[in-house]
Amino acid sequence: MEDLEIAVLLPCYNEAQTIGDVVTGFRAALPSARIYVYDNNSTDSTALRAALAGATVVPERRQGKGNVVRRMFSDIEADIYIMADGDGTYAASDAPELIRTLITEGADMVVGTRRGVRADAGRQGHAFGNRVFNTLFRSLFGNDFSDIFSGYRAFSRRFAKSFPAVSGGFEIETEMSVHASRLRMPIAELELDYGRRPEGSHSKLSTFGDGAKILWMFAMLMKETRPFVFFGTISSLFMAASLTFMAPVLAAYFHTGLVERMPTWVFSLALMMISFLVFSAGLILDSLARARAEQLRIHYMNQSAGHTGYRHRTRASDKAAVRSRAA
Repeated sequence: MEDLEIAVLLPCYNEAQTIGDVVTGFRAALPSARIYVYDNNSTDSTALRAALAGATVVPERRQGKGNVVRRMFSDIEADIYIMADGDGTYAASDAPELIRTLITEGADMVVGTRRGVRADAGRQGHAFGNRVFNTLFRSLFGNDFSDIFSGYRAFSRRFAKSFPAVSGGFEIETEMSVHASRLRMPIAELELDYGRRPEGSHSKLSTFGDGAKILWMFAMLMKETRPFVFFGTISSLFMAASLTFMAPVLAAYFHTGLVERMPTWVFSLALMMISFLVFSAGLILDSLARARAEQLRIHYMNQSAGHTGYRHRTRASDKAAVRSRAA
């Protein structure tokens, strides 16, 4: 681990009470790592306390965790990236194990799944929402992840430099998970203890407001990554509505030989035409989505892996090829 460039990335907004201890913890756990605190318009002394603890502090004026993560991945060059929150709920002492897992598993992302997430500041709404959204994610995007909202992750350089990061808020973790699943990246999970905020420190999450944002993000990610399923579902709804309005008109026609409800008949035909148009759009966009996924995969493959797990295998395969040619 000593020959790796490791960057610890801490997005922060009003975490003055905890950020000093978090930075000190990561300095003790990863003495050779560079620690960056990206201050997202904090109104307290977060930036000052982070700097006093030894971190490099960078301001990010665009509000939202997604904007901060996009900036961090763009700015920082490293072999391995560790991302955590500045609220002290993740143990810095677990960071070396995340890195070891990243290297030994040959992964591009390791997610520190939260063992004690149901005790998140005592808010049962968060625990229930976490279960619901993780179940929904698995049904829509696959079974690669069991905790899509964990903010404690390790990344290879290849992931960081190929991740588009279009989200603006804390939905960014969901986007990371979908990106990894879409490109079939090697990923791993590591179950870790999840702490609680200290007395006086308050969560920035809103159970209902942020839940609505996540649902919207799920819909947008479905539209972008699985347009045939997305538009096929909408097409089915229009088709069902069309048949519902059409059925009594057809029944009367077969009974009397007359179309007695002409406006209803015209409306049902319009709904059916919309259904066909939406279905056709889904087919076309599905082909475009596949082409975009191929381009993302090519860009991902063009990035260097960064950590020694890949380097070791590459050197070994090169040596084997040399011996083969010599023989």
